[in-house]
Amino acid sequence: MSAKEVKFGAKARESMMKGVDILADAVKVTLGPKGRNVVIDKSFGAPRITKDGVTVAKEIELEDKLQNMGAQMVREVASKTNDI
Repeated sequence: MSAKEVKFGAKARESMMKGVDILADAVKVTLGPKGRNVVIDKSFGAPRITKDGVTVAKEIELEDKLQNMGAQMVREVASKTNDI
């Protein structure tokens, strides 16, 4: 069993919030009738151009663990909202 990394406090919260903001900034440009296209680079094949916020949210993977956790939380909440 591997050791778990435990972080808490303002620094952890700020890092997670930065991940939330990164995801929100990427998705919000696709919203509405004036929404813009987003280019998603894949490790294989041609880049994908989309205006779908769900696709953009699913493709975002951040290097920083705490930032990525924040982005994953928003993604999970959005998928649960969509299921109802």
